[in-house]
Amino acid sequence: MQLSSIPGGLIVAAVAAISFGTSGALVKPMLEAGWSPTAAVTARALTAGLVLLALALYSLRGRWAALWRGRWRVLGMGMVGVACTQLAYFAALQTIPVSTALLIEFLAPLLLVAFVWVTTQRMPRRTVLLGSALAVAGLALVIGPGAIRAVDPVGVLFAFGAAVACAVFFVVAARPAEGLPPIALAAFGLLVGGVALGLLGVTRLLPFTASFADVSLLGAVTPWWVPLLALAVISTAIAYAAGITAAGVLGSRLASFVGLLEVIFASLFAWLLLGELLTPLQLFGGLLILGGIAAVGEERVELAAKSRVPDEPEQHEASAAGESTVATSAR
Repeated sequence: MQLSSIPGGLIVAAVAAISFGTSGALVKPMLEAGWSPTAAVTARALTAGLVLLALALYSLRGRWAALWRGRWRVLGMGMVGVACTQLAYFAALQTIPVSTALLIEFLAPLLLVAFVWVTTQRMPRRTVLLGSALAVAGLALVIGPGAIRAVDPVGVLFAFGAAVACAVFFVVAARPAEGLPPIALAAFGLLVGGVALGLLGVTRLLPFTASFADVSLLGAVTPWWVPLLALAVISTAIAYAAGITAAGVLGSRLASFVGLLEVIFASLFAWLLLGELLTPLQLFGGLLILGGIAAVGEERVELAAKSRVPDEPEQHEASAAGESTVATSAR
């Protein structure tokens, strides 16, 4: 099985979802120790970017022209996929519950479906519509039915902004690479986003507080840098690199639906690491999300079988005319 195949892409996308799903359990001890969300996210992005930098430089092997050609993808990934997603999500949390903010943010796959529908004036296949309905229903059950409630409209707008930024992440990741390796896009995008977030914190436009006291992690007292390093390596560096790679293979729409697995894994890690119980409704919701992914993926399998073109994900992305144009922590 090749990485460029649909099964290979699905495996890498699942790795990304698992990695992203650990972020809530790993960042929670830092927030409880006195870190502000902006400081935690900034440290997370910058550290992850530095972790990936050596691998990114090796993957480029001096091909700086590829980095220059992909400068707008790097800028879009950093400013929108990293910085704007984080800022909009945490701004939403100021006035609406976490569950509601998550539910709205993870509507990003539906935004991609709707955008292609509007721009191409072609109704999606029934399997895509069925998959969308199953995924949203499952998402509501996993996050909690209480997420659907009357809330502050400003908070809803910020959460919707996070959903748009999350959708942009998948679109940028799925664009033709033009010689820019996924790990290079992840590394430089994280560094750009981390610097942008850091500047907002340093200028005091956002609360920016870091704590260097010991924290409690998995029932043990550890230095502050232990959860930060785990957050940066597992939940950020691996997650972004795998997510970008998967989107390049699967296309933005299918990759975004597979990304919904993050809420399932976030709940599992909260159960295993933080002792938060899983309900039967959440488990059933997880099955609905899996069913939705399978339904949406069916279209991709059919297209691949008809075309049998190795680089079909990128070509189909371009032909779609719209697809080509992060518990307690968001992406």
